[in-house]
Amino acid sequence: MAALRSINQDDLRNHNLSVVLDTMLRSTAPMSRAELAKATGLTKATMSLLVPMLVSSDVVREGKPAPMSAYGRPSTPLVIGGGRICGLGLQINTDGYGVTALDLDGRTVVERWVAQPMGNTDPEDIFTELDVLARECEAFASEQGYHIVGAGLALPGLVTADKRLLTARNLGWEQLELDEFPVVSRLEVRADNEANMAALAQVPGYATQRKSDEGLNPVDSFIYVSTDIGIGGAVVRDGKVDSGMHGFAGEVGHISVALDGKPCRCGRKGCLEMYAGRKALIEAAGVDSGDQALRIEAVDELIRRWKAREQRTVQAVDIAVDSMVSAMASAINILDVDTVILGGLWQRFGTGVANMIEQRLQPQILGSSAIAVRVRMSNIGTRAALNGAAQVGLRCFLDDPLEFINS
Repeated sequence: MAALRSINQDDLRNHNLSVVLDTMLRSTAPMSRAELAKATGLTKATMSLLVPMLVSSDVVREGKPAPMSAYGRPSTPLVIGGGRICGLGLQINTDGYGVTALDLDGRTVVERWVAQPMGNTDPEDIFTELDVLARECEAFASEQGYHIVGAGLALPGLVTADKRLLTARNLGWEQLELDEFPVVSRLEVRADNEANMAALAQVPGYATQRKSDEGLNPVDSFIYVSTDIGIGGAVVRDGKVDSGMHGFAGEVGHISVALDGKPCRCGRKGCLEMYAGRKALIEAAGVDSGDQALRIEAVDELIRRWKAREQRTVQAVDIAVDSMVSAMASAINILDVDTVILGGLWQRFGTGVANMIEQRLQPQILGSSAIAVRVRMSNIGTRAALNGAAQVGLRCFLDDPLEFINS
């Protein structure tokens, strides 16, 4: 008979601490020890061991005891304690690059962003400048008493699990070994596609305190579509990004909506981003063209003309909406997901456009009699991928809290 393997008590404690923290983050209200025990399935005796560890490390704090009921002792609410733990988020995008530090309670500790056109830039130069920004944010967070527990990096291209950027066509970058850049190796960043990072930022309680019961639930499934110069996408199932066998799932921007359509940089014709991408939409509306269409001022002008109901702009947006509907219908019919979240440029158009897309989309769903499609605008700000990258950094702590608590 093989020898029985002994249980590592530290591994068990680490797992239980992670479960407690995740449960607290997903709750919209403070929880008592008894409520946490019930929600997690852990015993009250186990909670009496775990909670003091979290409180003494300033990760959790005790609130004011609730008024005493007719029976028993008043319960003490437990809340995520801000000011101690933060994750670092780094992003290189088509309109610039930057760094943020995010508290476990959801507050932004510090953020730096450099806005500039990024097409055909030198990766070495950009990663060097990104390192400078990261060090500035690290120093500021440290001065405020924070412990940085991890870092994420969001990139606008295909990223492998072993940290290779295969291609970022809108940057003109190909085949980069990310660990060769000092900022990546120094921070041991977790790198991924920017749409995947942005999608994680939509999940309530993924790595920061959930704020309300409105909108999504922590284990919901949805398709995230983000419009930048191109269009990125991600598939989320049960609160986790489903990146497919090779990590490249969700590229809705390269679903063809016109087989004989405009040629795309990917080599195909009629890709969604050639009609609904930011650059394509600005050019179709006659706002600007070429490199000038990449400017944020061009986006502002596009929105101004659309609100003023300028005919060419309204027509361009209407074609873009139809293209989005066509691509989303294909994705929903394949994936059987009923919720779409729009980020990036489309957030600027407001909920009216989301409602328009939803109305046009519903009849194109094969199971429309049984499925009520929801199309929502992201409630994260303009830097969702940067926020998501910082949350990926925070997961380093949440997945292995004992290491940081002991240190």
